[in-house]
Amino acid sequence: MKSQLSTFWELTKPRIIWLVLVSTIIGFYLGAVESERSIFTDPWLLINTILGTAFVAGGASVLNHYLERDLDSQMKRTMKRPIPSGRIKPNTARRFGVFISGMGVIYLLSAVNTPTAIVAFATLFLYLIVYTPLKMKTTWNTLIGAIPGALPTLGGWLAASGNIESGGWILFGILFLWQIPHFFAIAWLYRHDYGRVGFKMLPVTDPSMRKTSAFSVLFCALLVLCTTLLHLNGIAGKVFMWGSLLLGVTFLALAIDASRGWTEVRARRLLRGSIIYLPLLLIILVIDQSLL
Repeated sequence: MKSQLSTFWELTKPRIIWLVLVSTIIGFYLGAVESERSIFTDPWLLINTILGTAFVAGGASVLNHYLERDLDSQMKRTMKRPIPSGRIKPNTARRFGVFISGMGVIYLLSAVNTPTAIVAFATLFLYLIVYTPLKMKTTWNTLIGAIPGALPTLGGWLAASGNIESGGWILFGILFLWQIPHFFAIAWLYRHDYGRVGFKMLPVTDPSMRKTSAFSVLFCALLVLCTTLLHLNGIAGKVFMWGSLLLGVTFLALAIDASRGWTEVRARRLLRGSIIYLPLLLIILVIDQSLL
């Protein structure tokens, strides 16, 4: 029983859920600030937002496992996942994914608000129906996939404020831009696996890595500019501006370093930098708001 539960848990990709929730909390926090309310005014609203979003994110990951089960069985990185390894039947995973993602959308609709539920449903649709098939068709899939990847922060904003303002779109831009170097680093590290199954990731189809490097550096540079907009818009203070600037420049330096010659060490360094970027951004934001 315990091993079966751990298998279901593995299907939900907990690490991805964590990153999704961090971006959602950032959106919720700033949405509350813009609405001139404290997140502690209605703590259950935040809790319900986190729970509903976690269900949707987990369900999306489970259904992604199901849709890509045949491809996963051909890649060293993924062949030990629950479905390819035979630890769970495909239809069981499919039913589980549909159940928890559907429950998440309904939960957000009933316990949070309609706009947040709509964003959650749109995220599911774009991730599973649009992005997943495009990985086999075009190198632009990463840019397109970054749209559903950035939507959770809008969901968090809408949960707290009920409507999207300029700050919400700036946050969306931050999350959109952040994903490009993050996923390019992953794609380079697993380029042989991806190439074997036909994933058209740019690092797979760009042997010289010139385009990949240019995009990684460009999007990191744009990320630095985008985070400063939160200060220029009056949403965040100077602590956030300087903190996010330091964080962004460090991330940019890692991208520039990788572009000088992609190696496993440099790619992993860029990947780790991207993973710690969002939690640190949230910490800086909380510190900044506590000083205002």
